[in-house]
Amino acid sequence: MNRKRKSNYDKRPAVTIGKGFILEGWKSISSFVSGKVEHAKLLTVDCYTGVYYDLLKSKLQEINNARLIDTLEIFKSENEINALTEQFLTEDILFGFYSILSISDYFDEEKLRFARESIEQASGTVIVFGYGAQYVTTGNINIYADMPRWEIQQRMRRKEVNGLGVNNKEETFSLQYKRGLFNDWKVLDKHKKTIYDTVDFWLDTVKVDLPKLIDKETFFKGMDKAASSPFRLVPFFDPAPWGGQWMKEVCDLDRSVSNFGWCFDCVPEENSLLLKINDIEFEMPSVNLVYTRSRELLGDPVEARFGKEFPIRFDLLDTIGGGNLSLQVHPTTEYARENFGLAYTQDESYYIMDTKEDTYVYLGLRNDINPDEMVTDLNKAQQDPFFVFDVDKYVNKVPVKKHDHFLIPGGTVHCSGKDTLVLEISSTPNLFTFKLWDWQRLGLDGKPRPINVDRGKKVIVWGRDTGFTYRELVNKVKILNDTGTVREEKTGLHKNEFIETRRHIFTEKVTHYTNDSVNVLNLVEGDSVIVESLNGDFEPFVVHCAETFVVPARIKTYTVRPYGNSKGKECITIKASVRFNA
Repeated sequence: MNRKRKSNYDKRPAVTIGKGFILEGWKSISSFVSGKVEHAKLLTVDCYTGVYYDLLKSKLQEINNARLIDTLEIFKSENEINALTEQFLTEDILFGFYSILSISDYFDEEKLRFARESIEQASGTVIVFGYGAQYVTTGNINIYADMPRWEIQQRMRRKEVNGLGVNNKEETFSLQYKRGLFNDWKVLDKHKKTIYDTVDFWLDTVKVDLPKLIDKETFFKGMDKAASSPFRLVPFFDPAPWGGQWMKEVCDLDRSVSNFGWCFDCVPEENSLLLKINDIEFEMPSVNLVYTRSRELLGDPVEARFGKEFPIRFDLLDTIGGGNLSLQVHPTTEYARENFGLAYTQDESYYIMDTKEDTYVYLGLRNDINPDEMVTDLNKAQQDPFFVFDVDKYVNKVPVKKHDHFLIPGGTVHCSGKDTLVLEISSTPNLFTFKLWDWQRLGLDGKPRPINVDRGKKVIVWGRDTGFTYRELVNKVKILNDTGTVREEKTGLHKNEFIETRRHIFTEKVTHYTNDSVNVLNLVEGDSVIVESLNGDFEPFVVHCAETFVVPARIKTYTVRPYGNSKGKECITIKASVRFNA
């Protein structure tokens, strides 16, 4: 393992857009908004869950001679909202069904009618603040206080924020997250998609003591820049019960934390996108780019299939110095659609970026096993703390080496073993993992992690035995081109999946084609590479080891070559794109 390098991993990558309108700090922002309100008379401040609601409200209440209408006061009661949402949240501790509600469903019709009438009749300045403010009315000036989902999750864990129209911050994190994922975020994203063109200013309160405000022109300048050049999202890292030590050094993470199991560096639904304006960073949900520039980003065929959804996810799983992941299975598409309201499931693959000796993945089932016997043993392991499930009896234990690639279509039993660094490449839906066995291990909270044998047994494809596994899932590498200095290989596109992966091994410049699909790449070997335009359409973009980057479909052609300390040395990238047939 090459873990002795000095870290150059960039944890705060930004899309630089040069000059633009940006204010920083509460004093500056409050003064600016107060001045605007004097002339505008009607101001809306809409927001996403996860903002410090009471703090933001108190800042608006400081504006002189303005009447403030809080949308929570014209919402339905909490009991009514709970009744409205319970069908989507279900009784399962982890899983719900994707909501079809709209922000309009949250408002009490009589209260809303009265609020709108009072706004029309008001002689002075009115501020409408809160969730769905722009549904209540469109102001002369409209502000949106946005919040990335990863920051929301941190605030949930600290029990600092409530859900949409409910006081639930004291609930366990899993229940707060479930409400957000299956209901609140769906509702608010649906609303936000309708108001991008009417929002005049965007407010960033991720760093609550140092808020930033940008205007509409600057916002869309950032969207246009990101949709026409390579970019990275802001990665986030999390410990895990099985977590390892590799990322601490390579990504220069906090050494005092016991481990880091996950690095999510391309999950647009949860990652942030940083815009650098006048050398000031403005943070927002990266999904704003998907919602406003989907065709330029994704490509026509991909947008036609997935709409305004980013279908590819990259993350790192670090078990070096850690333990095995839980034995697990992802649902089939039919099960995901019927039980969760998903249009597609979480197919994935494991690319082995680093490993110790004598390591392995568990993948597929052994020949001639008895499914009923396996399910019985899984259930017994759940009920009897002294019973150890014999994984080797039922599941293939496949040896791994660096740069192996394993395909894992939904319905395949699998898990990474200890002492490996996995680049996990998957379709976007997250959370939909059915854990079957967790090695008698507790979660980081000291409690058993939820096991889903009842769900898992319904989606396991029992015919994926040893022969199938080695024939279709292990190192399906096809050399496409080899010049001596550049070798291009197709390492994955299972007939059941839509994500194609290609590996480039190179010492000189490689020309890439997006082929009407967004490209997602990671530098899996080498110190650094530089991404360049053939015609100068975007600035050269430097990428370091283990960093994931996105190339929008709008960029038809681009090159990647070794850079800096990697000049003259062999580098390896893995690239994912969407393909609809093999």
